[in-house]
Amino acid sequence: MKKATLAFAVLSAVGLIGTAQAEQEPGLWAVYNSALKNARYVDLTHTITPHIPVWAGFSDSSFAPAKAGVDMEGFASKGEAYTYAKHGFEATEYVLKTDQLGTQLDPPAHWAPEYAAIDEIPASYAVRPLVVISIVDQVSKDPNYALQVADIEAWEKQHGTIPAGSVVFVRSDWSKRWPDPELAKLTQFPGVSLAALKFLHEQRHILFHGHEPLDTDSTPNLEGEHWLMHNGYAQAEGIANLDKVPETGALVAIGYPKFGGGLGGYARYIAICPADWQYGVKAGEGDVPLPKFDKPLHYDEQQGMRIR
Repeated sequence: MKKATLAFAVLSAVGLIGTAQAEQEPGLWAVYNSALKNARYVDLTHTITPHIPVWAGFSDSSFAPAKAGVDMEGFASKGEAYTYAKHGFEATEYVLKTDQLGTQLDPPAHWAPEYAAIDEIPASYAVRPLVVISIVDQVSKDPNYALQVADIEAWEKQHGTIPAGSVVFVRSDWSKRWPDPELAKLTQFPGVSLAALKFLHEQRHILFHGHEPLDTDSTPNLEGEHWLMHNGYAQAEGIANLDKVPETGALVAIGYPKFGGGLGGYARYIAICPADWQYGVKAGEGDVPLPKFDKPLHYDEQQGMRIR
């Protein structure tokens, strides 16, 4: 038998692929074909627009058609907006007044400059096991409820110990009101208690946690976020669609722009769910070529962005 990679050996051992298949497929391709190709993918990310909820201490962002920055003889004049009709393409000028906008990945340097900025987070964050813990029932009785250690222990009693290095997202269904701008004004919202954060990091050694609201908790000094950042931990905020993800058994793919010295990240989180999961799309379902729409994109002055 030819030498197989560890991934091939594991997949063969658990019967996901045969030895012959493992030998024929190089690297991690066998893992993709056996486990990821038929998985279902669920987007956990809010779309960024100029009007989504944001902390009142930041200014409003804006989108506009990109304009020529210099005179381009025979093509475009300085200050002229690029158009499909005249130039064959269009682009967008984004004025983003903060990196704390929408679905995010907060690096610890957001509060603690001695720790990693967004561009210093390692590439190993890319794919991790995903744990989803629901506090929906508790929040229905108390909109200011924060995840407790007891909730984590109850989850583990049903599903087993949270894996080290995993990502734990806390489902509250707070995001179902998104993008209602009133969300950013709430002083009471679902959170994660300091005790729960310490348990997850110090006892279960997770990679990071995430929550649906735009803050970790509603304490006066944001004690949870303060503790996380000053101990070198990242966190996710503004997560969506956790009602469409299994509590255990899925993975999460993590992507974010690599801004030099960035103190926040516009993040994209994708849950990779088992093939028999009821939500999500599969690879190949309308992804190549991408679909053609009946209505073309156009810039809408009233909405301040391109719409169909």
